[in-house]
Amino acid sequence: MARRAPRLAAPARRPLPGLALLLLALPLAARADCPCEHPALCQPVRHHADYEVFVFDVGQKTWKSYDWSQITTVATFGKYDSELMCYAHSNGARVVLKGDVSVKDITDPTFRASWIAQQLDLAKKQYMDGINIDIEQEVNCSSPEYDALTALVKETTDAFHREIEGSQVTFDVAWSPKHIDRRCYNYSGIADACDFVFVMSYDEQSQVWSECIAAANAPYNQTLSGYDDYIKMGIDPKKIVMGVPWYGYDYPCLKLSEDDKCSIAKVPFRGAPCSDAVGRQVPYKVIMKQVNSSVSGNQWNEDQQAPYYNYKDSSGRFHQVWYDDPRSISLKAAYVQSHGLLGIGMWNANCLDYSGDAAAKQQTKEMWEVLKRKR
Repeated sequence: MARRAPRLAAPARRPLPGLALLLLALPLAARADCPCEHPALCQPVRHHADYEVFVFDVGQKTWKSYDWSQITTVATFGKYDSELMCYAHSNGARVVLKGDVSVKDITDPTFRASWIAQQLDLAKKQYMDGINIDIEQEVNCSSPEYDALTALVKETTDAFHREIEGSQVTFDVAWSPKHIDRRCYNYSGIADACDFVFVMSYDEQSQVWSECIAAANAPYNQTLSGYDDYIKMGIDPKKIVMGVPWYGYDYPCLKLSEDDKCSIAKVPFRGAPCSDAVGRQVPYKVIMKQVNSSVSGNQWNEDQQAPYYNYKDSSGRFHQVWYDDPRSISLKAAYVQSHGLLGIGMWNANCLDYSGDAAAKQQTKEMWEVLKRKR
């Protein structure tokens, strides 16, 4: 039996409906197996939000400090935490598995069925509410994998919906449907086959075909053009959730010009001569500690509508750090409202500073606030 999780107080705005009735209705076996204080918390979340705030969690216990007044789904990409499951359910939020599998294997229908059965079994054992499929592998447009991937999503959705009442199946897509990183997927077919797609509007410098310089993780115009293209494909905006980055990239500069262009080494990626692979991903909490002591201080790029700064390392080499903050995210988040998208989310919620430091608390609060639906 799993360790019984201590109960944390749930916000008053989301009381658990009919808890006493649920407790009475549950079989004794379910009460014995459930790791939550109240067995009703092991029941799947059945309602669907009209505005989604989709959160990726990569482990540890920072989730205790998240803004649970907003969260509708937590995708668990870290070690399973029954305490997180219980607490999310107490707030009416879904907790979903991470789903990843080799695209080479899924061309076999028998393998797909076996994989789906394994995911379902795990979801039931862990009292999860669905699965977030995160497959970012190369797929050729004319390959068997192209159709097999769509079939996998449909079959997974059908199985989860049938076996777990109210469950949710989602799929992570690139920031643009234009074969990013050699990923030729049937995006409209996948969107039709699942509950919604989460658009990963970050790592947008993974393939750089132009000048090899440091640039924004999610440039404003480039990011929004991706959503325009998905909608033009016929994907219902209500099946699209915008993903924003809560991290940035630290690029070592070969040369920093007077107009702040940071030339970077050429590191190829999936056919492109230059990529963000030369940089290092940095969480927002680290960026906030470094920006004020940097040689440039916080700067704003009008073309990309994104902040950045320059600093020198111990050897005297210049670095340029590009990231997103409440200002840049709010500009993109406005698109969610104006185009009727289902909601917004981030990679990943662990990137913020949840310590008791006053400045950090304010910075963290501002990052959560920008996700809120504007009335």
